[in-house]
Amino acid sequence: MIFIIGCGDIGKRISALWQARGAGVQALARSPASAKQLELLGIAPVIGDLDQPESLTALPVAGALLYYLAPPPAQGDTDPRMRTLVEMLAVSPLPGRIIYISTTGVYGDNHGAWVTEDTPLQPRAARSKRRVDAESVLRTFGKDYGVPVIILRVPGIYGPGRLPIEAIKTRRPVLDENESGYTNRIHAQDLARVCVVAAERGRADAVYNVSDGHPSSMTGYFNQLADILGEPRPPVVSRAEAQRVLKPGMLSYLDESRRVDNRRMREELGVKLLYPTLEAGLRASLAAEKL
Repeated sequence: MIFIIGCGDIGKRISALWQARGAGVQALARSPASAKQLELLGIAPVIGDLDQPESLTALPVAGALLYYLAPPPAQGDTDPRMRTLVEMLAVSPLPGRIIYISTTGVYGDNHGAWVTEDTPLQPRAARSKRRVDAESVLRTFGKDYGVPVIILRVPGIYGPGRLPIEAIKTRRPVLDENESGYTNRIHAQDLARVCVVAAERGRADAVYNVSDGHPSSMTGYFNQLADILGEPRPPVVSRAEAQRVLKPGMLSYLDESRRVDNRRMREELGVKLLYPTLEAGLRASLAAEKL
């Protein structure tokens, strides 16, 4: 049995891959409306909300493969949702294995250097500090209770419905590429496939970077999408101008630069990506959106 907490786009892709193999899938749903959407996909919903622990009864995860994809709350340096989960699991029948999708943001700013799974964690943004906390809490639980835990550190996810097409069409400015650091990406379907393979081949308490292995700048990403769309490339601003015209969330990403090494994912998990290049992934995503 597969149980998914945080069953959004990626969770639904993971579910479809397991269902194609004949596995049953259940998922946590925060509302009846969400539960109905899951049922339409053949996913059995379990009503509950990690922000309201009293709404959660014992989750049906005994011996299950548990995927945790729920993001931390928007505030603070810790992840109370993860803490709620492990407190519940500690007094319930244990899952067989847990896979947690974290972020490569835990490495912080590496000034364009390559990062591996052994690179020290130095999160700068609060959202990344919350992820470090969640990783630590979950790995401690796994060791204490003998449950294999696998951490997948993921960069920017793109795919159908996840492309900045509106930003391109509205001519939203981007940072001058000469001042732009490295960013990393993974196609949504490749991420889902890695999640399935990690369940089969991942080592207990192991960490795997998940990316396509071809870092580029955020500006390069926008330019490539514009070229494929046949739209003019976005206007360029200096870093000083960016402080005035770009949103704080975008600025926080631009303030960090690193190149993510995916060797362990490729060699240890044996992953062969469907979309190893951004161009291939963008073209497939746009084709899927037209469908």
